[in-house]
Amino acid sequence: MTTFLLATTSVHVTAAAADYLQHRLDPADDHDIVAVAVRDPDAPSRDAGDAVNVARSRLASFMPATETREGTPLTEILAAIDEHDPDELLIGPHRGTDDSDGVGSTARDLLTRVARPVIVLPLP
Repeated sequence: MTTFLLATTSVHVTAAAADYLQHRLDPADDHDIVAVAVRDPDAPSRDAGDAVNVARSRLASFMPATETREGTPLTEILAAIDEHDPDELLIGPHRGTDDSDGVGSTARDLLTRVARPVIVLPLP
């Protein structure tokens, strides 16, 4: 069984993950998807809730587990990795807002600290 952990703070990152997974996975295969949304103190308060709703609807055929956490994204994502021990981590290059560009600090930190495959999803 393969476990995927989607770390998200926005609907844009979650939608990109859904696109990525829907084209690569068969719902009949044995795998788990866990979507962890972190309420970032610097982002609008509803973003995390909207992100998990997108995971539930866009990935419904895969029956993802969803969690919403409070705190700094890096700390909460690392804690989720420890708890779920995923085979792959799916992240966005940045928080997914219109004013974001390039690879953000959380993504850079995860790429240097996580000892498993990290998929950086392209955002539209």
